Amino acid sequence: MENLKTILASLSLLLIMALLTTEGRQPVLHRVGGGRFTWKPNVNFTEWAIHEQFYVGDWLYFGFDKQLYSVLQVNKTSYYKCIEGNFINNITRGGRDVFNLTEAKPYYFISGRGYCFKGMKVAINVQEYSPPTTNGSLPITITSAGFRVKT
Repeated sequence: MENLKTILASLSLLLIMALLTTEGRQPVLHRVGGGRFTWKPNVNFTEWAIHEQFYVGDWLYFGFDKQLYSVLQVNKTSYYKCIEGNFINNITRGGRDVFNLTEAKPYYFISGRGYCFKGMKVAINVQEYSPPTTNGSLPITITSAGFRVKT
């Protein structure tokens, strides 16, 4: 019986160590503009983007009236000059559209039909995720009775 307790304690310790050292994070869905249907004029997308952190694997959600607005991925020059021709990607599908951020780089989006000039554009910078560094010690204390997590 004592052997079984030792084996279970060792397995539990290995499981906790694996969980603590697993790197990565779950992708995040960012609602552009902060709400459900906020891809529209008179929203400060620059202010919104400043308060977000974008990582490779995250998603952007654009909620909008597809009869009025569109979402175009463009280059930096087209973003600043609101040029909708020669876009990289037309994301517009049904007005509740998503875009996967697959690379660490700046992305630029505008709305066509002249709405870019009314502020419907957003630039975001996507980064690789780096897990927080630790001082090398695990928050576990091993005792004769097993182990406990430090608090």
